[in-house]
Amino acid sequence: MLAGTVVLDAALHLIGWVSLGRYLGYVGTLLLAASFAYSLRKRKRIKVGKPLQYLRAHELLGWLAPMLILVHGGIHFNAVLPWLAAAAMVVAVASGLTGRYLLTKARTLVAQRRGALQEQEALSPEELDERLHWDAVMVELMKKWRVVHMPITSVFLFLALLHVASVLLFWRW
Repeated sequence: MLAGTVVLDAALHLIGWVSLGRYLGYVGTLLLAASFAYSLRKRKRIKVGKPLQYLRAHELLGWLAPMLILVHGGIHFNAVLPWLAAAAMVVAVASGLTGRYLLTKARTLVAQRRGALQEQEALSPEELDERLHWDAVMVELMKKWRVVHMPITSVFLFLALLHVASVLLFWRW
């Protein structure tokens, strides 16, 4: 994501469209807001569509939108609040990517272990479940990584809203 930000920003500088970066923050914010449709679908506030499609869109938009927002911010140090919001955004994205990676890895390891046990020993489904109990507990705990991701995302949202409010407050109307 950070490399994509640098490449996009360099491309805008190269073709002389540096001022477009300012508006990418608005586009990125809209895309980020759209990514929260996954949370609404997961909590059944949205009833159409498959949850997996919403998850994939959440992951894609949760990567693309921060990239656009970082291009919007550039590397200029004009105020502390936008930098805090950007840092919280990067940490939220990192926590999402880390959680996804760890959960996928844990599920893969349990599936491999289940397959190996089924191959090596003739176990009943109950015995197999008993042998893999602690592995299953680990996967269930990994599913709860959102307990970390959600507060981080909330801090980012709070700082982003403060940034927008301060921009509107100090705008030269």
